[in-house]
Amino acid sequence: MSGRVYRLHSTLELPLEEVEEYFDSSPDLPPEIENVEVTRRNNTLILKAVAADDNLSKYTPTAQLKASVTENRVYEEEPPRAGGPRWGDEEEEEIPSELVEFACFKGDRETVLQNTALQYPMFLVLREIALIAEKGTLTAITETDGELDATRIVEGEKRPASIEVVENPSQNSQNGGGVNWRDNKFIS
Repeated sequence: MSGRVYRLHSTLELPLEEVEEYFDSSPDLPPEIENVEVTRRNNTLILKAVAADDNLSKYTPTAQLKASVTENRVYEEEPPRAGGPRWGDEEEEEIPSELVEFACFKGDRETVLQNTALQYPMFLVLREIALIAEKGTLTAITETDGELDATRIVEGEKRPASIEVVENPSQNSQNGGGVNWRDNKFIS
């Protein structure tokens, strides 16, 4: 299978523990990927593809997914809102909570999915991770065997997606969304 990733945008967040459990459970990986190495460096999680093909040079960097790791407090129930009415001198009950580390796959293609060798198979791995994420979206335009494909996954659920090809994209937006540097009054 051959493919390319043209556009990708991700705002996925899921508990780090779920990502580790996913790879510990020996998931079905694309045939081009033998294994995925999970490495953590400080607050960065790196998922690196290990090629199944021995012909790929050991000096060729394979595709990797990069996520930032953050700690968030997760409450068992919704915490009370600040500034709400207080009745008497009631003792405030503490709501049970815990600190949970989250893997945040946020950004565009170059930020989340790096390196070109095995990039499309590693995108397929990211797509599977998106299906278990309860928060965030993954949108992408990919090509497989000459066909363009649109992907949109919102909060772990596949949603319809389409690709629109326009003859002149600047007709749909004012000024093409860019800055006219030649007639900018702030630059003399």
